Amino acid sequence: MTSPNPPDSNAEDGPGSPSPFRDRTLPSDTVKKGVARAPARAMLKATGLTDEDLAKPLVAIANTWTEVTPCNVHLRELAEHVKEGVRAAGGTPIEFNTITVSDGITMGTEGMKASLVSREVVADSIELVTRGHYFDAVVAIAGCDKTLPGTVMALARLDLPSLLLYGGSIHPGRWQGKDVTVQDVFEGVGACLSGRITEDELRDLENRACPGAGACGGQFTANTMATALTVLGISPMEISEVPATDSRKPAAARKAGELVMRCLAEDLRPSDLITRESLANAVTSVSATGGSTNAVLHFLAIAREAGVPFTLDDFDRISAETPVIVDLKPGGRYTAPDLEKAGGTRLVLKRLRDGGLLMDAPTVSGLSLFEEADLAQETEEQPVVRTLAEPIKPRGGFAILKGNLAPEGCVIKLCGHDRVRHEGTARVFELEEDAFKAISAGRIQAGDVVVIRHVGPRGGPGMPEMLAVTAALIGAGLGDTVALITDGRFSGATHGFMIGHIAPEAAVGGPIALLRDGDPIVIDLSQRSLDVQADLETRRASWQPPAPNQSRGVFAKYAHSVRSASEGAITV
Repeated sequence: MTSPNPPDSNAEDGPGSPSPFRDRTLPSDTVKKGVARAPARAMLKATGLTDEDLAKPLVAIANTWTEVTPCNVHLRELAEHVKEGVRAAGGTPIEFNTITVSDGITMGTEGMKASLVSREVVADSIELVTRGHYFDAVVAIAGCDKTLPGTVMALARLDLPSLLLYGGSIHPGRWQGKDVTVQDVFEGVGACLSGRITEDELRDLENRACPGAGACGGQFTANTMATALTVLGISPMEISEVPATDSRKPAAARKAGELVMRCLAEDLRPSDLITRESLANAVTSVSATGGSTNAVLHFLAIAREAGVPFTLDDFDRISAETPVIVDLKPGGRYTAPDLEKAGGTRLVLKRLRDGGLLMDAPTVSGLSLFEEADLAQETEEQPVVRTLAEPIKPRGGFAILKGNLAPEGCVIKLCGHDRVRHEGTARVFELEEDAFKAISAGRIQAGDVVVIRHVGPRGGPGMPEMLAVTAALIGAGLGDTVALITDGRFSGATHGFMIGHIAPEAAVGGPIALLRDGDPIVIDLSQRSLDVQADLETRRASWQPPAPNQSRGVFAKYAHSVRSASEGAITV
């Protein structure tokens, strides 16, 4: 580890020893100092804290631990090492938890609608607990698709000295002599349904694909966001990318706890780190690594929480200028642990910096982004990170399209195929399940454009991912001949000619709501366009808004307050 050491402290000098923060006024003083706060101190002491503990800064350990997914199942143990680091550097850690919804488990069911909603609940819960208890600093620990952006959205709102610790990637499984991930299992379903593999082979694959704790191993949404949030500067370089079950992870977690105390000592805040320049750097890393299109939603949301202007046009410009240079699944061959062995995020930074594609910016480690790049150590003859002179693709892994089907824009994923144009007829489905059945029954043919609508942020509600459908298309051998468009979104494990985030969505009367079976659709990457050759305005006269899917509870509240995908599907 090469991050600067934390400030010296007298934390272990014995009872009554002075704290290096004793002379500073801290937010936690509001709840722990003075005669009137005796009841609060009594409550805190009942949890095991002492007067010595309360004399130190109170550091929130905002954990997203859960037993429901391998991405986060190990975070409870990781938090203990973070707390050791905080104590060693003169602080008092206090841990609390948030909810977590697993994309991989809920995919293809109604439960998937809870996924994007959970991002807001994660952010809201961290903000509420931290503001309510006047913590002085925050270490957020995240491990999966929505906890990563949700925690950083909260850190941006709070603007306290803080950082994100990523729980780390899972190691790949091995099946029939090759590395596999959960992506292979999803595509194995399509292969099984089409008779290309047997049910016994699918079961064997399922038993081997996920060998332990950690987030899905390809450059799917979790690893995309972890890489990009490190480049953003809010997550410490090298510390976060250590794989989940690696023997180095406990020491990395301890260092994160020490590092947040340095942030507090130097008053380094998210507003110092999340800027227009650092957001552009983060999106550049998404493009260069062939990352998930979900990063578009999440960085729009993070920019909004940080009060930094950033739009879909910025994403398209950056992707057009940034080649794909990292050979990662789902479009490529390798996984996140392979990238770390090759030289890690620092090596990617060095390539991009040397090519003039990054701007220097501060990071939570205390080093600038370019100083971090200078520390890159490339493994000899590594095959994962290419040079800019020999990229995997000459432009980035996604593009923003507009047209009469997406006036506000939509996102197309470019990794995993070489197509730049598709013309076909619409096959319209109101439910993801119906589209899946049609694919499984062989009713989708080469040239079709599968349309799944009323699954946007409001219409879902919750904008579910379509990995079950897209993987079924790949598994059925249709990935190179069929397109799919939706006002929902895709998993980071999706590849193929897939377009999501269509805005405005069907539920608010967007043009996708007016499509009919047989309508000719043209997707043209060179023109950045998505158009239908039909008189949609004539049809609009008879269009009626659909009844809300939910009338009470969290989904109804979300549908009432969520904004367009073109604004990051934020809630207001």
